Amino acid sequence: MKHCTIFMLLCLPVCSAYPLNGAAKDEDPNMDFAQQYLENYYNLGKDVQQVYRRKDNGAVVKKIQEMQKFLGLEVTGKLDSDTLEVMRKSRCGAPDVGTFSTFPGMPKWRKNHLTYRIVNYTRDLPRDAVDSAVEKALKVWEEVTPLTFSRIHEGEADIMISFAVREHGDFYPFDGPGESLAHAYPPGPGFYGDVHFDDDEKWTEDASGTNLFLVAAHELGHSLGLFHSANPKALMYPLYNSFTDLTRFRLSQDDVDGIQSLYGPPPASPADPELPTQSSPLESGTPAPCDPALSFDAVSTLRGEILFFKDRYLWRKLPWKPKPEFHLISTFWPSLPPHLDAAYEVKSKDTVFIFKGNKFWAVRGNDIQAGYPRSIYTLGFPPTIKKIDAAVSDKEKKKTYFFTGDKYWRFDEKSQSMERGFPRPIADDFPGVDGKVDAVLQTFGFFYFFSGSRQLEFDPNARMVTHIFKSNSWLLCT
Repeated sequence: MKHCTIFMLLCLPVCSAYPLNGAAKDEDPNMDFAQQYLENYYNLGKDVQQVYRRKDNGAVVKKIQEMQKFLGLEVTGKLDSDTLEVMRKSRCGAPDVGTFSTFPGMPKWRKNHLTYRIVNYTRDLPRDAVDSAVEKALKVWEEVTPLTFSRIHEGEADIMISFAVREHGDFYPFDGPGESLAHAYPPGPGFYGDVHFDDDEKWTEDASGTNLFLVAAHELGHSLGLFHSANPKALMYPLYNSFTDLTRFRLSQDDVDGIQSLYGPPPASPADPELPTQSSPLESGTPAPCDPALSFDAVSTLRGEILFFKDRYLWRKLPWKPKPEFHLISTFWPSLPPHLDAAYEVKSKDTVFIFKGNKFWAVRGNDIQAGYPRSIYTLGFPPTIKKIDAAVSDKEKKKTYFFTGDKYWRFDEKSQSMERGFPRPIADDFPGVDGKVDAVLQTFGFFYFFSGSRQLEFDPNARMVTHIFKSNSWLLCT
């Protein structure tokens, strides 16, 4: 592992070099490009005269060897096709070697609770998608350190996050589409710790463009004090890697070792029981994740995670950890009752609504919002409805579906009112979904209906059930 705690700028793609002057125009353009690359990332002296920009220049050869060694290439000192190919890959713009005397010591935050603020948004993604990407990126580091993060909506935060184009006030202007994607500053007061994204890029939630979550996670590693790793599997490796399956993303051990060298491991929590298995001793009444008869009381997303509620417990499935966590509900929300009926997230409000009987609560992160619980009748249900069986919110349509018995209701999140013409039979609009619905999850473009120990994958476009799984398949049970 090779981590440094120094000032950095993130500039992922380097598909073209900065222009060179004078005699260099008539020279090998690959050499010009390589010279600029080595100046930017490997401290090749910028005062080298143009006449010395040659492949056999001893200083250049030495820096090519240094670059090849750091990035895991065959160390030849030659500007071969493999070396040029790597030089042109998307990467972080912070140098891979060198020292910066302007930042003595070890820049790190001297506190464990940090605030962040999203100052503005990109035009490419809905606001809730940006919020979720940043939240997930912070959780990547929060999971393996004592650090915690909370969002503020005004004033000065420790980490200020913004989108900008071209010159934006920090003397490091962006360059339009395709080159510099973002930059970040190390821990400290004022602008230190801040992250800027180039809004001329195409930001996406998946791997079709520049994935905001991946870049944000890398950037925030810099904001917390990490530099680069020479491990190609590390998030902090200089070259940008687009994971095709983002649900399986997790930090490498190299990243974990780096961040824990600054802040240490997360504190042990005696209140959090280990994830039980069928072969491990269980507390009386504790559900086993791979019990073939396991059913869930409620299921909901929460800031990129998926929560599965059962009795007084919950499984917490995080996108960057393959093994789900198992907790008491009271670990996060001490005042919530056990044996919940339904739960759903409204991402645009960063809020999860949780139902038990004729009452419901609103939670943001670990905080239950003031003024709750409220009566379900404030949502527009008639007195004949005593409880909700399941609920799910469609973030694209901004509709929330409530399931009761063999019927469902639809709530308009924009007007905050129950729609006319409901309830309707579930079977009419969700063909193949029969029986009592215990919970509903919407993800990957499908609805997942949980009913007892089975779940039905429903394609809303084809209007049909496409697969049937065990309910606990999400808990790595087969």
